Amino acid sequence: MNCRDALDLVDGYVDGELDLVKSLEIEQHLGACPACKVQYDQVRELGSGIRAHALYHAAPKGLRARVAAALPREPASRMRAWGWRGMAAALALATLLGLGFGLTLLQPGADERLAREVVAAHVRSLMADHLMDVASSDQHTVKPWIAGKLDFSPPVEDLAARGYALAGGRLDYLGERGVMALVYRRHAHVINLFVWPQASGADSGVRSDSIQGYNVAHFTRAGMVFWAVSDLNPEEFKAFVGLVRDQLASAR
Repeated sequence: MNCRDALDLVDGYVDGELDLVKSLEIEQHLGACPACKVQYDQVRELGSGIRAHALYHAAPKGLRARVAAALPREPASRMRAWGWRGMAAALALATLLGLGFGLTLLQPGADERLAREVVAAHVRSLMADHLMDVASSDQHTVKPWIAGKLDFSPPVEDLAARGYALAGGRLDYLGERGVMALVYRRHAHVINLFVWPQASGADSGVRSDSIQGYNVAHFTRAGMVFWAVSDLNPEEFKAFVGLVRDQLASAR
């Protein structure tokens, strides 16, 4: 990727609109090109400033009634024939009315953006031959290696007895902070488990998704945030997440 391509795509990259391949390509370019990195940082700062200071006005409670009252009164038979064109007109009218009460910037939710970062980090670790900083199936080797490299101590356990062997770990960067990536293997499949301290809030249940062919799941427990990602089949991936939640997170 050259500088022109990178600058054309930087807005979409910041907004999380690029596919995984393009995201990885622009990440590699930004890491090697200081000039484009400056442009990227400026776009991020602009977006952060807009989100922090943009005004938001909730639509008034009577908006629904006003939209309904503005629609033409039609017999039921004609309403059925009206079909999708009528629905489009209603949506357009609602949009125009909504504009009178302020604009809302539509952006991916925080969890969605982070999930895409998790998938990108997983793929990057496989592509860049940087899956592990420390290769060991012994949690008593992996955990001391972490000490002093991060400002927290994540739980580390080998789940080989349940079919998910600990292969090692590495340092990574997600959500604008350093995190620990524990690497597990299930047959020929790699599972990245990202762990970092929970800022606040109670334990949460597991939330799962599929992004570009990768299974992703996350939850919070015992003061830690856990994100798992793999191309493992959904059943075995779900079993792994259950083991982590029930055993690894409670082993602190």
